[in-house]
Amino acid sequence: MKRPGEDVTVVAGDSDFAPGDVRYSFLVIKHDARPVERSRARVWLAHSQFGHPFESAIARLETIGAPGAGESAFGGVGRIYVVHLRIRRPGRYWLVAEPFGAKIQALGTLEVKARSDSVAVGAKAPESATPTLASTHGAVSQLTTRVPPDRALLRYSIAGSLAAHKPFVVTFATPRYCTSRTCGPVVDVVDFVRPKFAASGVRFIHVEVYKDNRPALGYNRWMHQWGLQSEPWTFLVGRDGLIQAKFEGSISAAELEAAIRRLLL
Repeated sequence: MKRPGEDVTVVAGDSDFAPGDVRYSFLVIKHDARPVERSRARVWLAHSQFGHPFESAIARLETIGAPGAGESAFGGVGRIYVVHLRIRRPGRYWLVAEPFGAKIQALGTLEVKARSDSVAVGAKAPESATPTLASTHGAVSQLTTRVPPDRALLRYSIAGSLAAHKPFVVTFATPRYCTSRTCGPVVDVVDFVRPKFAASGVRFIHVEVYKDNRPALGYNRWMHQWGLQSEPWTFLVGRDGLIQAKFEGSISAAELEAAIRRLLL
């Protein structure tokens, strides 16, 4: 933090962390409100603000939304940094991020709980009887707030996919009502990646987050079943019904495709 340049606060893209491989996404925003978008950033992690770093890692800039889709997150942000950190114990940690070649340092914290609020990696996926086009007799407005509707993501339910022992990707997102404006881009990413795995048997599912798609009614039962307190969330579930990976907030097409190839095929 004593290096030359601006000192700013990290803008975190996620908040539900547990010990293990912590995927942390963030923005570095200058004092003039412009994001710093270098291809990489160095991240240092310490036990306190003035402690000696016990780990460093490289964050990579990932695109928000599907290639060519054009939709940005809140404030017109189109890319976000993602770094993976190994954290063995719960607690409060401090980090500094410095984009390569930029005279700016961003300070932030992350709270690592003993257990995450969301369903843990390695746990059994809840058998959520989420609605489909068939179960609602094609009433697509009940199933998605995306325009145009993402019909290809509304064919299968979570419970049906678990019963059929099919690997699947499920995203909990509300394109119309998402306050961070990252839900639409995440659904676009899932739909963009889907055709690449058409012959693999991997299913792709979109679940809305509010009761009757009305924010005033609060989160629906499927959000509660999965322990979700924000949106969007994306999970990868294997043939054995176990959670293989999870992503809070934005995820790029490249990141999702790589995870599917590594964990579900």
